[in-house]
Amino acid sequence: MDPGFHKAETFVDQAKSEEIYVAEEDGRIVGLLAFWRPDNFIHSLYVTERGLGIGKALLDHIAARVVGPLSLKVQQPNIRARAFYAREGFKPMQFGRDISGVDWIRLER
Repeated sequence: MDPGFHKAETFVDQAKSEEIYVAEEDGRIVGLLAFWRPDNFIHSLYVTERGLGIGKALLDHIAARVVGPLSLKVQQPNIRARAFYAREGFKPMQFGRDISGVDWIRLER
């Protein structure tokens, strides 16, 4: 298995302990955010189409419901995601490398 891909069961198992927020439009899912409340950590943010404000809306939704800073990790090579989070006020706080050798950045807002 390519280290960049994971089984759906792994996501589902992790998501069982997280809060999942879903954005819908015309009855179809257009985005989701998985959130680990004990650490105010955004585990996943996915949108079907970029540039429509879906990701921002999900971030704003969760930010209005937490006390303290939000954090997340983004893969360092993911320039688009890093630019998006920078526009949303996230700042780099920590750097590391995952077990597959991909560099990441922990961001906080």
